[in-house]
This record gives sequence, C-alpha cells and structure tokens, in this order.
Amino acid sequence: MNLHYKSTRNSNLRVTASEAILKGLAPDGGLFVPEKLPVLDVSMEELKGMTYQETAYTVMKQFLTDFTEEELRNCITRAYDSKFDTKEIAPLVKVDNTYYLELFHGATIAFKDMALSILPHLMTTSAKKNQVQNKIVILTATSGDTGKAALAGFADVEGTRIIVFYPKNGVSRVQELQMVTQKGNNVDVVAIHGNFDHAQSGVKAMFEDSELAKKLEDNGYQFSSANSINIGRLVPQVVYYVYAYAKLLENEEIQLGEKINVVVPTGNFGNILAAYYAKQMGVPIDKLVCASNENKVLFDFFQTGTYDRNREFVLTSSPSMDILISSNLERLIYLISGEDDQKTKQMMEDLKCRGVYEITDDMKARMNDFVSGYATEAECAQNIREVYNKTGYVIDTHTAVASYVCGKYQENSLDSKKSVVASTASPYKFVKSVLTAIDEKYADMDELDLLKVLETVSGVEMPQAIQDILNANVLHTLECEKDNMRETVEKILNI
Repeated sequence: MNLHYKSTRNSNLRVTASEAILKGLAPDGGLFVPEKLPVLDVSMEELKGMTYQETAYTVMKQFLTDFTEEELRNCITRAYDSKFDTKEIAPLVKVDNTYYLELFHGATIAFKDMALSILPHLMTTSAKKNQVQNKIVILTATSGDTGKAALAGFADVEGTRIIVFYPKNGVSRVQELQMVTQKGNNVDVVAIHGNFDHAQSGVKAMFEDSELAKKLEDNGYQFSSANSINIGRLVPQVVYYVYAYAKLLENEEIQLGEKINVVVPTGNFGNILAAYYAKQMGVPIDKLVCASNENKVLFDFFQTGTYDRNREFVLTSSPSMDILISSNLERLIYLISGEDDQKTKQMMEDLKCRGVYEITDDMKARMNDFVSGYATEAECAQNIREVYNKTGYVIDTHTAVASYVCGKYQENSLDSKKSVVASTASPYKFVKSVLTAIDEKYADMDELDLLKVLETVSGVEMPQAIQDILNANVLHTLECEKDNMRETVEKILNI
C-alpha cells in the first residue's frame, strides 16, 4: 500500500514520502503528516529478537512506502554502523526501578543522532528518486543538539549544503565547540544574537518566502530542513520506542501485552510525538509523560488547553528544551482536531500573530494519552545528585528533568507501570551543570577541565566526540542579528 503525506494546513495537498522528506516543510507552512498512521505488521514476539537495524526496517517501511527494500535497507545500514559506540545502538539500562533508553551513543552524543545519521541518506535517495538536479540546502535552527548532529550527518554529502543557526550564549560550551569546529566543504555555522525561537522563526520565514525560493531556483538551489519538522527526522525516532518495548520483552522485564509508560524531556515536541506514533502503531504504551523544564509552555498547555508563548524565556541548564514554540505540536493539534486543516491553520496563525491559541474541550479529551510535569532548575540538579548518590549512574540535565517528572508522576498518580525514560544526551555534553549538581565544589572549575573529572566520577570513558573537539580548531565565527538571517544565507550562497 502506498502511503501519502498531506499538509496539516491543507489536506488536499498530497505528496509521496520521498517528496515530503525533500521539501521538509509544506509550501503553505504546514507540516507533512501521513494520511493515516500505519500499524506494525509483525508481532512483538517477532520484534523482540531483532537487532536495532532490523527493527528500523520493520517500522520505517510502513511509513516510507515509495522506497524500495534495497534503498531503505541501504540507508539503515549506512546510518547505524560504527558511528555508534555500542553494538545495540540504543541500550536500555535498568537503574533502580527505572529504564533509561540511552539515545546518546552516536557521533555527537545526543538523541538527534538517532534520526540525523539516517536523514542525509534518506534525503539523497529521495533526490535521486525525484530526479532533483538542484543542490539541496539544508537550513536548520538549533537549540544545541540538532545543529551538530545535522552538520555531522551532512558534512561533505554530495549535492547538499548545510547552514545552521544557533543562539549565541544559548547553548553549552561543549555544544558550541562541537558546531564551530565542524569540518566539511559544504557546512556553515552562524551564531544569531537572539534565542532559539528567533532562530526557528527566521528559518520558517525563509521556507515560506516565495521570492527567496525563486532566487534559489534561479541559482540551482532548493531548501530542505533537518529540523524535527521534517518527516524524515520523525519516522526514525518512532523506531527506538518500538525497540525499547521489544527489549523489555526480550529481557523478561515485562509480559507480552503489558503496558508501559514513556517519559520524554520535551522542547520541540518531536521526540514525544514519535512515542505517540509508536503507540498508534500498536506498541502497548499507556501514558506519554511530557516533561518540561522552567520553560513550561507545554506543561501549561496540557493543564489548561491554552498554548501561550507570551512569557519570559528562561535560559536553563537543559538548553535543548529552552523553547517556547513547540513546532511539532502542530501535528498533534491536527490529529486531535479530527484532521481539520482549517482549524489547525487558524490556530497556527493565532500563535504567530497573538502568541496564543486555545483548543476546544473535544480536542482536550483526545489528549488523554498525555500527562505532563515540569522540573525547576533546583529539582533537576537535585535529581542528578539523588540518582548518582543512590546508584552511581550519572544522567545529563535533560534526562534529569524527565527522571524527576517520572518520579513525581508515579508518586502522585500511584501508577506503578514500568517506565522508560528517554535519556537524550550524554552527561559529557553538559559536564559543568552535571558535576555541580553532584557536588558544589565543581562550580568554579573550567568546563573543559571537568571532562576528565567526569570520567572518574561516572566510571564511563570520555566519548570520542568529546576527545575530538578538545584539540580541534574553530572554523566558524560568523554571527548575525536575528533580523538579518535571510541576508546572511544569500551571502553564504553568493546569490
């Protein structure tokens, strides 16, 4: 069966999976969603013996129906290889009574690697399938992790160019170093004077700019996106939730059919939406727990039904979640509105113009799968310390937000189902925040000096990704004002 994709703002627009991956964003500014969510065509019994790569094929073939078996398997084989430092790709680690799904064993030690290792292969395969002659310009905004993972994925990939915008002083020192030392003849990194939402809005505005699109076309270029708005980013993320359930089954931690809860530290909503898709595909997931940091726009939304970005933007120790406009939420809004494209479009217009929209009671009732919680900076630090003191396991700041919210949810709801926490980054990526949470004595030490300390504290060897940046040269120093992003892109591309 061929599965087509449509825009959340225009249900009449139909494209193939490969076209959706190439475009990234629909021409009307909407996001591509499958016409219907597919279901798994194998049993959990069959899945439990599969490798990560086999699971990836089983899940992704249901979404990417215009890829041949050979094309898709080739993309998967090239993505999930020795770039990952564990054979399992996404190990599931039991700590006390919680299962941490470690999604940070790829080239840039964050969960974005899980999808951005395969996206360049999906993109170049899609370009061949659609006879694209233009050079594809990957235009991306990052709150820290997507940028480096996309740069690493697309560096020197033939037929592509990548430009990444990140908020100056809005990412960790390690995250910044990972980006500005990136090698590759086709990569550019730009620090904007503003926050992540400014970067993301600027990128979306360029995608919707028809005059710029014509200028690009005239010069042999076309835009695509590596952000989680691209369906080619979202589909690979569904895989690891299917894999996690199968692993619990294989390890005899659960019975066949037993429901679990999934807890996800959430900023842009893509990672938890992937878990929701996995549930719709037939994975026995009960609650999807949406964990926010002090930028708790999603927590407030789930509590009240009102999405309101008109609030102070807080810089926290979990910067990948410092987001007030959760782009991927639009896909959920479309589903809970009964796939009403006009209602979705209106709400997104309201968000753009007024910074706020409200959902109806009917829509709210369709969000029963979700519960939400948030952690303050103090609670996040406390959780890192408590988990370490009790078990010796070191978690990063984002994972700690989810871990704290998980504990609070279990305590308040008396829900005793087994919980899988999405562990989204290595503690090495946020070493200063992590070690200071464990012991205040590290607060005055230099961030890079602390990397060796973390080896001793955690008993985990420093990842290659960190070793690589310690001696690397800074190659990218470009900065721009938040209102000059288009001019900067035109200058980079010389158009």
